[in-house]
Amino acid sequence: MREVTVVIPTVGRPSLAGTLAALDPDGDVEVLVVDDRPAPAGPLPVPLPVSVAPYAKVINGPGRGPAAARNAGWRAARHPWVAFLDDDVVPDPGWLAALRADLDVPDRVGGVQGRLRVPLPAGRRPTDWERATAGLADGWWITADMAYRLAALQATGGFDERFPRAFREDAELAHRVRAAGWDLVRGRRVSAHPVRPEGPWVSLRTQRGNADDALLRRMYGPRWRRIIDVPPGRRRRHAAVTAAGTVALACAAGALAASPGRRRPWWVAAAAAGAGWAAGTAEFATVRIEPGPGTPREVATMLVTSVAIPPLAMANWLRGWWAARGARPLPPVR
Repeated sequence: MREVTVVIPTVGRPSLAGTLAALDPDGDVEVLVVDDRPAPAGPLPVPLPVSVAPYAKVINGPGRGPAAARNAGWRAARHPWVAFLDDDVVPDPGWLAALRADLDVPDRVGGVQGRLRVPLPAGRRPTDWERATAGLADGWWITADMAYRLAALQATGGFDERFPRAFREDAELAHRVRAAGWDLVRGRRVSAHPVRPEGPWVSLRTQRGNADDALLRRMYGPRWRRIIDVPPGRRRRHAAVTAAGTVALACAAGALAASPGRRRPWWVAAAAAGAGWAAGTAEFATVRIEPGPGTPREVATMLVTSVAIPPLAMANWLRGWWAARGARPLPPVR
């Protein structure tokens, strides 16, 4: 298998230059860079390298997130295999030859995953964000480096564009490809996935993914994690901590509103609920702080975000649950 299309969605991040420079395409390789900026003003700020330009072209994406951008890429592909790369990974030397070896598989195989290596700082323990990125190395069917048969994408309709973020859309597609009768396997090619620089509040932004989990719950029912092959999360604990905090605040408000002789039961209830909230929050902060570097900045960030994450996670879940009412999985196209 030599003919393959490489699809790289991007919003013009500088890391795209490293991804493109690591490729060494030839005449049997087509590189499609999908410009998925919502409101592009002029050409991409990252030019195509001289070694890649003869085999590559930039196509316009719909600007609705990575799922829709990848669909635009594979629908424009000319070859029977489509390899997806994120614009912040760096393929190892010899990646293209290893990709071709990975794609030498039986006809029943519809997808071949690459291996990710996440470089972490030496001399200290990783931060919470660095550990989250490192978890990608153990993930299944992650489209940071994932190849699919064009026939499998055509038969399933590709990525579900109801997922607006780079979260869960790859696992959901993998489920539908397997349900359509193809096998998925892991290859031997390797790409590096550097930790993207982020601010201290990145863990709060990532809670938007709870809305995507709610969409999957609507689509596949209570067993969605087992069906989609997603590891267990902390949603139930977040719900319990959020409920305890809400009850504590409500009871405290009731105590302030009650007459002086009737305040004691309210304060007792508020104290009990508050103790539950404090215990749950402390447990969450501890499991995030202990494996980290222990610097004052990291500890302070973990304490603040551990208070904010449970209610934020539940708010995003409820928002997604409401927005996804009536949602069903995409039907097979063919």
